[in-house]
Amino acid sequence: MASTSDFRNGMIIRYKNGLYEIVDFQHVKPGKGAAFVRTKLKNIRNGSVLDNTFRSGAKVEEVRVEKQKMEYLYNDSSIFVVMDPDTYQQVELDEGIVGDKKYFLTENIDITLVKTKEQIIKILLPTTVNLVVSECEPGVRGDTVTNVTKEATLETGLKIQLPMFINKGDVVKVDTRTGEYIERVN
Repeated sequence: MASTSDFRNGMIIRYKNGLYEIVDFQHVKPGKGAAFVRTKLKNIRNGSVLDNTFRSGAKVEEVRVEKQKMEYLYNDSSIFVVMDPDTYQQVELDEGIVGDKKYFLTENIDITLVKTKEQIIKILLPTTVNLVVSECEPGVRGDTVTNVTKEATLETGLKIQLPMFINKGDVVKVDTRTGEYIERVN
């Protein structure tokens, strides 16, 4: 059991029969009355955010998690296969755990599994990935004066806005947190 004084961002707690990650918390000591802790909790399963207030000193169940480095191999429709690079043990992940992060997964990319004793909670990606542009309109000479962008589809099916000078077959660096273009890779 953990107290509200133990709260920190990223901490996983069991609350209302579910697992929640503390996204943000604030200890409030009003001039009158008892202190309390205002929190934003993110549901691990569906990603919904819940605002909740705990009395100062309230006890919650902290869930211990461990991180394990894995290598992404391939996907077979809704099953994603990863491998432990040390033991070569393969683990299958369902689409519910991977979610929209599937658009950043390419063969042999290193990811991190976050898991409890019973189950895998989520996957963590590197901050940036390099992806090949599979479809986009060709750039027109003279359109590069201002920050004009065009929609393009990357090798994983991700659709993003790219500058006009990027062409089909180019490799671009993409931020996995926001899904935005960073730069062209040579």
